[in-house]
Amino acid sequence: MSEVEIGKLRIAIVHDWLTVNGGAEKVLGQMIECLPNADIFTSVDFLPSDERSFLNGKKPKTTFIQKLPFAKRMYRNYLPLMPFAIEQLDLSHYDLVVSSSHAVAKGILTGPNQLHICYCHTPIRYAWDLQHQYLKEVALNKKFKGFLIRYFLHKIRLWDSRTSNGVDIFISNSKFISKRIWKVYRRLSSVIYPPVSVDFFEPSFLKEDFYLTASRMVPYKKIDLIVESFTKMPSKRLIVIGDGPDLEKIKSKAGDNIIFMGYQSFEVLKRYMQGAKAFIFAAEEDFGITPVEAQACGTPVIAYGSGGALETIHGDGESNNRTGVFFYEQTCDAICSAVNKFEKVASSISHEVCRENSLRFSEERFRNEFKEFVLDSFIQFKASNYNLDLDQYKNF
Repeated sequence: MSEVEIGKLRIAIVHDWLTVNGGAEKVLGQMIECLPNADIFTSVDFLPSDERSFLNGKKPKTTFIQKLPFAKRMYRNYLPLMPFAIEQLDLSHYDLVVSSSHAVAKGILTGPNQLHICYCHTPIRYAWDLQHQYLKEVALNKKFKGFLIRYFLHKIRLWDSRTSNGVDIFISNSKFISKRIWKVYRRLSSVIYPPVSVDFFEPSFLKEDFYLTASRMVPYKKIDLIVESFTKMPSKRLIVIGDGPDLEKIKSKAGDNIIFMGYQSFEVLKRYMQGAKAFIFAAEEDFGITPVEAQACGTPVIAYGSGGALETIHGDGESNNRTGVFFYEQTCDAICSAVNKFEKVASSISHEVCRENSLRFSEERFRNEFKEFVLDSFIQFKASNYNLDLDQYKNF
């Protein structure tokens, strides 16, 4: 079966929700590039008009939640309805269904003659292994309201586990998430790393005397931990880029050696990424795009050695192609030690190697891997339906 024939297929792409143009939406945009004739489905679509270009003019079809009161501002409050809502989307006339899922999209209903491929960013984080951490961070781990949320998350886990059976093939966005998929669903998955716009970042080999971190100011990003660590190192300068609900609380912990720049444009962020001694990253991420972007600028990364960072950064024990340094505890002492270690080995870290490493995660690489995977999977699926081997099916 050729790409031309694949282009004649009826294809649907299902995405959890469209409210911001974030990392999952970058994946969706590249999926649309690979499958340009696909129709798009999502629970709600409130993307601003200036952030919709990746949809290539497509108008996503939404669920009934789109029209519920205050859905634009409080769509997350309707999460208890989303499993039911996503099941009401009728995709019965499509040959191929691709779900881009970190929450409910994979729960779409499909039949035995339809191939359902799920690109899983993660099983629902706050329902599975991160439930206790999530409830503590949002102060909902006590009292009656906490009890209700725990019960709801219990029901979500039952639904999430059941609907994994409706997926024919899982793709995971990292080996870390592949392990989580196996733990939660007992399903194997193939790893296709998400696309990073490395071509938008030019390397600079002229570094200045400052460290950089950039993120949305929310608890799991651990920006407060980075700030507290550098406050203990007053001789080292830290620049913090980003905005969010925890910004003022984090500022209150900062010493005079820390500069907060708030939200900045892409060009400003890129300029500081190019000039930084190193980029500091303290979160446990499923993949983690910003450390790859920093390396695309020729900038090493000092990162928490867990999650996707272990796959995108060459750290300890890799002196020939090292692109950063890891710390293995989310504590101030661990970060301070890692920064001091970095300064001892910094001269051995090649900015060219950092840049080269980032190219492993390019958009072009994602498109090639994803398109080939979908083509091969569909051919094998149809061949098995006709009880033919692959060569027979290709001539069928």
